[in-house]
Formats: sequence, C-alpha cells, structure tokens
Amino acid sequence: MTYIELCLSCINKTVLLLLVANGAPVLARHWLKDRFRLPVDMGLKLSDGRALFGYSKTWRGIIASAIVTSLVAAVLGMPALDGAVFGLAAMSGDLLASFIKRRQGYAESSRVRSIDTIPESIMPALALHEQLGLNVTDILAVAFTFFLLDVFLSPVLYRLHIKNRPY
Repeated sequence: MTYIELCLSCINKTVLLLLVANGAPVLARHWLKDRFRLPVDMGLKLSDGRALFGYSKTWRGIIASAIVTSLVAAVLGMPALDGAVFGLAAMSGDLLASFIKRRQGYAESSRVRSIDTIPESIMPALALHEQLGLNVTDILAVAFTFFLLDVFLSPVLYRLHIKNRPY
C-alpha cells in the first residue's frame, strides 16, 4: 500500500488564495457596479458567432484579483509578486473556462462546475507549486476542495446579494 502525504498547510494556503483571487472580481463588481467595467474581449466575436470570453470577464476583475491576491499573499508571508502571479493565473484559468464554455455553446455566465473550477484552481497551483510547497496530490486536493467550496459558498453569497446567481 502506498502512503500519500498531503501538506495540509500548503493546501489551506492555496485554497485561501484561490478564494481571494476569485472573490476579488465578484466584490469589485458588487462595490463598483458598472464603473471601470471593460470586457477583456472588447466584445470580439469569433467565426462561430460567439464571444471570445463574454461580457462578464472584465479588466476590472483581473486587476482586482491581482492586487488583492498580492496583498493577501504578503500578509501570509509570501512575496506580493507571487500573489499577483497567483491572481493572474487564476484569472487565466477563468478566461480559459469561459472560452471553452463559449465554444461549447453555453450562455454567458452559465455554470458548468467542472469547467468553471478546475482551470482556475489548477493553473495557479501549477504555476506556483514550488513556492506553495505543493505536490501533485496536493494540487488535486486543492482542486477538489475549491470545487466543494464553490458548491457550498455560491448560494450563500447569492443570498447575501454579493453574487448575481446562486451558482
């Protein structure tokens, strides 16, 4: 039997950074409403007639994620630059998920949990696995934990009027 060792503190730190990186755009939208809302894809539609990413993916969200994640990383004793890279990698995963959903014909802001959570959790964990002390098993645990948190926290944030949808 093989013993798989998990670094729980590494997983916890990564999940916390994921919550911050993905929560910052939601809070920025909640607090700023339509101010500074500039879609990343600038309304570009591809040959399939669908948006590249969609109207809900904004520069405001990407910038908020990078800044807030860098601040939280510094509080956790990490270099702020690592936090910014983490936030940008999480947002890159979010953009990848949106791109995939648009190509598959899903409406903007629709929820496909596996597509929505896996790229945005795995990409920053892979990008900073050494700095965070993560091994492959830890990264899988991060993705699974983030998926579960998304399932349980999204309805709560909706009831608190922070998210526009309960998913």
